[in-house]
Amino acid sequence: MEGVGFLSLEGIDGSGKTGIVRALVEHLRDQGLDGVTTREPGGTPQGEAIRSLILSGADDVWDPHSELLLMTAARVEHVRRVILPALRSGQFVVSDRYVGSTIAYQGAGRGMSERLIRNLHASVVGDVWPDLTIVLDLDPEIGLQRSRRRLSDEVIDEGRFETLDLAFHRRIRQSFLDQAADARHRHIVVDASGPLDEVRARVMSAFDAWALAPDRRLPAP
Repeated sequence: MEGVGFLSLEGIDGSGKTGIVRALVEHLRDQGLDGVTTREPGGTPQGEAIRSLILSGADDVWDPHSELLLMTAARVEHVRRVILPALRSGQFVVSDRYVGSTIAYQGAGRGMSERLIRNLHASVVGDVWPDLTIVLDLDPEIGLQRSRRRLSDEVIDEGRFETLDLAFHRRIRQSFLDQAADARHRHIVVDASGPLDEVRARVMSAFDAWALAPDRRLPAP
């Protein structure tokens, strides 16, 4: 697993990304690798401040263009202050969400141009993409139930997107699947239904197959 590099976890709300991120980092460290775990929006003081602004409150508090620019601003700081320095020092990086979420939420969800999002990413972030993105695929109805329950149980004020209807979240799911289909060489789609230990086992098996492949490619399903 030498030279694993930059990994991201994507999926709808409630798909279990946070738990899988922790499990994946432990798995890599068990192989003797050193790295960092981070999240978006967040990862830096600037990004965490933007996170508190953009994930809370009523849905209409931000215009979609403002939302996109805030997400991108957080990513600029994240890449320059966390991701690139870690990679340059030989560490791996595992991020809970990255630009794939912006394409899904602000693109497919909000109806903004994917070309605009990708061009903005290329011009201001530097066109930095993960070596591998793991998409946790789940029925949005189940995901929303899980996410809303977690936010309520843990008293977390980050439920702005959970207030949106099921159709919005179905567009998000389809976008993640479309992104994976368009770039199979750097995506793995894993069924995120069922108990966490089963999902974890699926992810680790798929990841190991990718990491051990000579050209880091998985055969098309």
